Amino acid sequence: MNTVRHILQIKGTDIWTIAPEETVFEALRTMAKKDVGALIVMENDRMVGIISERDYARKVILQGRSSRDTKVREIMTSNVHTVHPDQTVEECMDLMTRYRVRHLPVIENDRLIGVISIGDVLYNIIQRQRQLISKLEDKVMGKEEEPSEPAVPRFPNVGRKE
Repeated sequence: MNTVRHILQIKGTDIWTIAPEETVFEALRTMAKKDVGALIVMENDRMVGIISERDYARKVILQGRSSRDTKVREIMTSNVHTVHPDQTVEECMDLMTRYRVRHLPVIENDRLIGVISIGDVLYNIIQRQRQLISKLEDKVMGKEEEPSEPAVPRFPNVGRKE
């Protein structure tokens, strides 16, 4: 079973954060510098929200606000969907699709331990599919190990006329 923990082992557990009283401009600067699409909003070592490029586009630009004058607190998403490191990649994909989110903070023992993105989830699924295809190709091409005993046909009468 492939889990969030597996994704974090591969991508790492870097978490980029910002305080709610910082400006949206500073949040955008940090996102650009770290090459991420969202930041976790932290206040007193507690997650209070998430701010994404989508929040900026919809709640600042489209409303004619200024990123230099708008505080993160004013536009952040407060109702954040989170996952546990032992949840499956498929469960994450379901959450992301159902709630139309692109980032999921990972919480273990009431502590933020990482963040996964839709890109991380898709990359993981694609890699697993490539491995499966490779195994199936090897099987079809006869590259798999020979069984110790001859295989017994499952349907001995299939294809025979009686």
